[in-house]
Amino acid sequence: MNLLKKTRKFLKTYLPFTRAGIQMATAYRSNFIAWFAGELMYCFVMYYVWRAVFNSSGSGTFSGFTLIDMTVFLFATAITNNITGSDGSYDVGEEIKDGNIAMRLIKPVSFNSTFLFTELGWKILSASLLFVPIMTGIEVYKYFACGKIMFNAAAFALYLLSLLLSYLFSFYMNLCFGFMAFFLKNLWGFNMLKTSILKFLSGAVIPLAFMPAALQKTLEWLPFASLSYTPVMIYMNKYTGAETVLRLGMQTVWVIFFYLLSRIILSAAMRHVTVQGG
Repeated sequence: MNLLKKTRKFLKTYLPFTRAGIQMATAYRSNFIAWFAGELMYCFVMYYVWRAVFNSSGSGTFSGFTLIDMTVFLFATAITNNITGSDGSYDVGEEIKDGNIAMRLIKPVSFNSTFLFTELGWKILSASLLFVPIMTGIEVYKYFACGKIMFNAAAFALYLLSLLLSYLFSFYMNLCFGFMAFFLKNLWGFNMLKTSILKFLSGAVIPLAFMPAALQKTLEWLPFASLSYTPVMIYMNKYTGAETVLRLGMQTVWVIFFYLLSRIILSAAMRHVTVQGG
């Protein structure tokens, strides 16, 4: 009963931040739509690039991927990145730069949780407007490309679990990076560099399966594969049962690690707070 009361109090405190996140997302919906249109265009460009690669290879498969697999991978990765991506590092950096961080720090709420629940508002909108139709479109494509229903309910359920873990990992990792702004004051350039590096290390640009064996194994054991590659490979049923359990376990470990690390860094950063701007 006591746990139920605490849960209700927690949700009553933080759900307004989620509603605020939804309102902000709808207020800037044109930017939201334009950004995703750009992502779709990128997917189609990459599709034709990879189709040329497969055609020139003279083989129907490339590192265990067929052209159908590659097409599914491109679009599934795009929507997975959309759902699991976090702007925590950008938001923290901007609030420190313009001085709004002072107002957030004096509120009697968890610093990390306010960012998390605000961002969840954006994710709810993304899931309803983009995730469902894109994933439906992928399954329709698979049906016409393979001539039969390819949907795997178990794999999809595990994909959703991996998606949740991937988002939590992404959020806390980006939050840790964002706390660097307490010391560096401006993270704009570092954010650009981080995004570029993560796209490569996470397998979002080139599947890790296409890389040399030693590099592939190294990157799979690093946390970055958890961002998009692991969920997408689970969705595509590319892992065995044991591999799936291992990857989900690794994701869980990285979520816990970066959650604890974010608490430690925030505690240290509080001793170096200097407010800029307003």
